[in-house]
Formats: sequence, structure tokens, C-alpha cells
Amino acid sequence: MIFDALLDAKGLLCPEPVMMLHVEMRKLKGGEVLKVLATDPSTTRDIPKFCQFLGHTLDKSEQEGDLYTYWIIKKQK
Repeated sequence: MIFDALLDAKGLLCPEPVMMLHVEMRKLKGGEVLKVLATDPSTTRDIPKFCQFLGHTLDKSEQEGDLYTYWIIKKQK
């Protein structure tokens, strides 16, 4: 899947991945896609809640072993 920016949060534990996600989403324009790489299992709960709360779209999520990958579309203003 095509993405506009990448956030590598591997090795970081809650709440760091979501804090970094918040910063990165601010840098994007509406409709752009952020790919997030994480190893913290709590992101499977935190990232969908983050998207729901702020109105972004969690387009896709995958797990491969200990690696969690998310594609988030920034909401249009």
C-alpha cells in the first residue's frame, strides 16, 4: 500500500508510539497516509482508539510476528 510518511515506533512502549503518532499526523495534509511500524502489542488497542477519537481512518492493520503495521489516513478538514 502506498503511503506518504513512515513512523518507525519499533521498540517503544506505551505511551510513546501514540505520542509520536500524534506529532506525525500533524505534519500530514488531509487524505495523506501514514504507515506506522510498532512492536508494542498495546498499539492494537491504542491506535484504533486514537483514530476513532480524532476522526482519522485506520485503513489497514497487519501483524507479522512481533511487528504491527498500520496505515492511517489523515482526516480531511
